[in-house]
Amino acid sequence: MTFIETRGNDGSKPSEVTFSQAILSPSASFGGLYVPKKLPSLDFDFLDAHTQSHYKDLCKALFEKFDVDIDEADLNAALDRYDAFDDPEDPVPLVKIEEDAFVSELWHGPTRAFKDMALQPFGYILSKLAEKRGEKYLIMAATSGDTGPATLETFKDAPSVKVACLYPDGGTSDVQRLQMVTEEAKNEKVIGIHGNFDDAQTALKNLLASESFKAKLRESHTQLSAANSVNFGRIIFQVIYHIHSYLQLVNRSEVSMGEAVYLVVPSGNFGNALGGYYAKKMGLPIEKILISSNINNILTDLITKGEYDLTCKSLVQTTSPAMDILKSSNVERVLFDKFGPERTKQLMDDLNEKGKYILSPEELEMLREDFDADFCSDEEGKAVIASYAKKGYIMDPHTATCLKAYENLRRKSLKTIIYSTAEWTKFSPTVCEALGHKAKRDLDALQWVSEHYNVPVPKMISELFEKPIIHDTVIDKEQIEEEILKFI
Repeated sequence: MTFIETRGNDGSKPSEVTFSQAILSPSASFGGLYVPKKLPSLDFDFLDAHTQSHYKDLCKALFEKFDVDIDEADLNAALDRYDAFDDPEDPVPLVKIEEDAFVSELWHGPTRAFKDMALQPFGYILSKLAEKRGEKYLIMAATSGDTGPATLETFKDAPSVKVACLYPDGGTSDVQRLQMVTEEAKNEKVIGIHGNFDDAQTALKNLLASESFKAKLRESHTQLSAANSVNFGRIIFQVIYHIHSYLQLVNRSEVSMGEAVYLVVPSGNFGNALGGYYAKKMGLPIEKILISSNINNILTDLITKGEYDLTCKSLVQTTSPAMDILKSSNVERVLFDKFGPERTKQLMDDLNEKGKYILSPEELEMLREDFDADFCSDEEGKAVIASYAKKGYIMDPHTATCLKAYENLRRKSLKTIIYSTAEWTKFSPTVCEALGHKAKRDLDALQWVSEHYNVPVPKMISELFEKPIIHDTVIDKEQIEEEILKFI
């Protein structure tokens, strides 16, 4: 499989690249992204053959379909990282919460968030590629709370790799921040910035595209790559769990093979939703992908009105901070798939230059063939948390946003997979308040919910509060390049 560019080719880069080239150097022409030239297809024979496959075996089969240039031994070693999840035999549990609704719990890895599903194997593959090439890499990550901890975890002490992780100071949960600032690995630097996630991600994209920054890195014999979902190495792993969750329903006789389902995806940067879209394109029987947002509902406006308008919005901090995003990078890959490189470049240029773009009625109709969207306020989300806690299921505030979309957007009586992107422990004060108790500290909230609802707090979370702060740098966004070069 080869990869092409969402905004077309500028003549300075190859017109097509391999998978390994796309993940090592993820910045494409005109500031665009890499996408597969052609997606593989999944027929029912393939799906039937894997209804009872272990998750790792399904991953291997999907990678064969994608036909990427990764050694089989390296892929196997990367997938072995799933053995460290809570249950190696079932790293992605599917939990029934309604007769027609199932929660795919993507957070059973080391940092208790769905980013582990992609970043644990991806980190191994990227560092192994760098090591084999005899090259050194700076991996940059911008985080709204979950990518950062997962990136630091997968690359800690990795040979040939250094990591610079940017997070918005005050824009993550305390647990997410502690997961980053207590990291002890010598090859990693965590940097807080005065600003929001969009500021951090914009800085990352600008540095990825900056020839002067890359030239300065080369003086230290260092190449530049990224761990955000601008990197397709993340996306390929995010396709797999959508297929796995569907096959779990088939295996349990909840649906028959070929019966369509809805997916409900809480969305910020749209990588999770993009994985579902690619799975649908490849042949997985998905009726629609229902996008759930918080009150930073720019995705709802895009999918229901065809408008992506930053000029009338300012980012609001919510109780679902991983979705506090206005610039959703992976929407671009859907635009490319629907409308081609020329129109995609035009739309993204409009967004960069005018702060907005508007789809034609025909384009909006094409987008709505696969997507619908709704958004959920903090108070609505807390009510959902309280309601399901009474039924014995504790969910985090991002997962809670999905229930409104589940209730309001389905036009057919079909089984529905809801994606849970984080364990409740990462947002315990919000969960605690939703359950009727205000805690002064995260640690108090964790203990209260655990005791009153008989749910465990994993050791990797409880231990955070005893670790020393290693990274206390907080800077203005204009200082990011200087701070990273100082680290290198």
